Amino acid sequence: MEHDHPKFAAVILDKGVDRPLDYLTSVPVKVGMRVLVPLRQSFRKGTVVALKREPSVSRVQTIKEVLSEEPIISSELFELAKWMSHYYCTPLSRVLRAFLPDSVKKGTRVKEQFFVKRLLSQKKLSTLCSQLRYTHPSQAKVLSALLKHPKGILLSRLLELVHTSKSPIDTLAKQKILNVEKVPVDRSMLDDFEFFLTKPKKLNEEQKMALSRIRFNLFQTHLIHGVTGSGKTEIYLQAIRLARERGLGVIFLVPEIALTTQTIERLRSRFTEKLGIFHHRLSDGERFDIWHGIRKGEISIVIGARSAIFSPVQNLGLIIVDEEQESSYKQAEKQPCYHARDIAVMRGKMSCAAVVLGSATPSLESYLNALSGKYLLTHLSKRATHAPLPHVRVVDMKREYLKSKGFTIFSDLLIERIKRRFSLGEQTLLFLNRRGYHTFQMCVDCGKSIKCPHCSVSLTFHKRANHLICHLCAHTIAPAPHTCPSCKKAATLSYRGVGTEQVERVLHAILPEIRTLRMDGDTTSHKGSHDLLFQQFRAGKADVLIGTQMIAKGLHFPAVTLVGIINSDGALNLPDFRASETLFQLLGQVSGRSGRSDLPGEVIIQTCLGDHNIFKHTSHGDYRAFFDEEIQVRELFNFPPFTRLAKLIFKGRDERETLNVARAFQKELLRALPETFHIYPVVPSGYAKIKDHFRFKLLVKGNNPLLLSQLIKRVQSILPIHRDVCLLIDIDPLSTFS
Repeated sequence: MEHDHPKFAAVILDKGVDRPLDYLTSVPVKVGMRVLVPLRQSFRKGTVVALKREPSVSRVQTIKEVLSEEPIISSELFELAKWMSHYYCTPLSRVLRAFLPDSVKKGTRVKEQFFVKRLLSQKKLSTLCSQLRYTHPSQAKVLSALLKHPKGILLSRLLELVHTSKSPIDTLAKQKILNVEKVPVDRSMLDDFEFFLTKPKKLNEEQKMALSRIRFNLFQTHLIHGVTGSGKTEIYLQAIRLARERGLGVIFLVPEIALTTQTIERLRSRFTEKLGIFHHRLSDGERFDIWHGIRKGEISIVIGARSAIFSPVQNLGLIIVDEEQESSYKQAEKQPCYHARDIAVMRGKMSCAAVVLGSATPSLESYLNALSGKYLLTHLSKRATHAPLPHVRVVDMKREYLKSKGFTIFSDLLIERIKRRFSLGEQTLLFLNRRGYHTFQMCVDCGKSIKCPHCSVSLTFHKRANHLICHLCAHTIAPAPHTCPSCKKAATLSYRGVGTEQVERVLHAILPEIRTLRMDGDTTSHKGSHDLLFQQFRAGKADVLIGTQMIAKGLHFPAVTLVGIINSDGALNLPDFRASETLFQLLGQVSGRSGRSDLPGEVIIQTCLGDHNIFKHTSHGDYRAFFDEEIQVRELFNFPPFTRLAKLIFKGRDERETLNVARAFQKELLRALPETFHIYPVVPSGYAKIKDHFRFKLLVKGNNPLLLSQLIKRVQSILPIHRDVCLLIDIDPLSTFS
């Protein structure tokens, strides 16, 4: 007996309404299709999320138009989206925004350009070119260029080469000598670069063990804990080869844009097939082309930052999360506040795919999961090149200040070592996780610093631009003032704190012959700037690379034999339960950039807290000792991974109103939650004001995040948030400070 198609569809709109709306279907539709539906006096785009035989309301309107011939979200991704909606306490409509790029929802058109091809043989074209050289030189130039591009050339590129108008090309086209036609252009490959194919490297015994476990445990989550330079990337590449030989798709996540180019280069040296590259600096057109190429199965290997985990890869069989401990995998600015590593593990379970997490300093959660048997743990204890781990020295800066009779950026040892590396033709990395020249400007008379009027932070001084700027909202005072805004006294302003710009200038003053490059938020604001700086340094065009956190992760510079960590003490002073873990991971990652090739490496850590155990564990490269010590503290105070946290951030322009809303919400949660949950008092967030919005946080601790999400939704339904106050719900926050 033939069944009737469901007559109604539940549709989630792209904007405006968070809950699904029911519509009558005039033609058969499927879950995952894109549709255009009426709403009030206009039409809105949306996605079909369910089919129904009866609507939830009495009056329904009809879907106006079906925008896609097939579902653009697979059933597997829909299941993942629904799980995220429940777990991260976020409406499904907002979750789906993460799965569908804006360009896909808008229906961006395929880009077309004119393409020029010859219609004559190479020999005839060469003869005609010689004949036209004296009578029609512009036409001869066009033909000469085509002779060098026998397969054809884009019209725009041809005009650049011949420096002429389009007229001679039109004339040659009329004479049937060449053809000009519109062709679709693959925007993702326009900035392609050449590469040389390489063969897989020979693996050592530890690497072979890791690869073997991945080969024979395809439905398992693996944690590869390997020291820096232990050859984790080679394992990834050979695991990808195994997956592709079986016809399986691959997602490869990296934490930073700076690492994307290096990863692409390594993949293209092994795989000739087309790659999909995702990061936030892609244009809408580039993202549109790549996304549809993946959905159609034309692209089976995807590389990118955290949002690449939502790529519609066909027949997914392998997910790799490199540097799994990195905070950049966590979205904390808007809901859903997901962690790409956790989404990778869940998607792997739903797709029956292998998930490989790699790190030299794993997160405590992942390492505990591995020790308890949830993940399959593999250790790589030595470097793949057999090079020794760098020698780490900790310098007590309090003694350096006494020697120099005041503050100094560089210790004597670090300057001496930089000189030595320079004389040997080797390279140095200098790390300071703070950009700008001075971190703030303070009045020595009234003691007040110049703060941002829109945020609760001091303005940072940038010497080259001669201005003060807020690193949260970009508010700028230019030029930098000479009179204190508070007490109005002149010549009383003093600069305090050190940023990367000052490190570069002081180093030039001490060692003027040394060539430097700086890699921070100021020098990498333009598209492609990461790649350019990376290529320049690797090509030996600088002796010292000075940078913030973006130089700490995974970059491979064979000539770097010295890493100097200027100051890392500030990170330990944050009121955050992860402060020690974050600093230990950062120190380990930065240290691992040194001595990765045949040359021995050295690391110099400058600190005023030299007795702290973190520096002892870092200097010995002893992750397990750090883990054993830190995990006891976490268990004692019942913090993750022994419990789960939720952070609720309330934001509003009116400070009192925002605080009242937060306290009312806390009161309702206290009534709803069982006694097994602990609710902290409402307090100002770490940054109490950003962009004129006051921020208050409410922390909740318990062992059942799904129950917590359900109860938060229930409180939201009975206590609607005031329209002038926004609520951000962050499940499993990485920081309790911000």
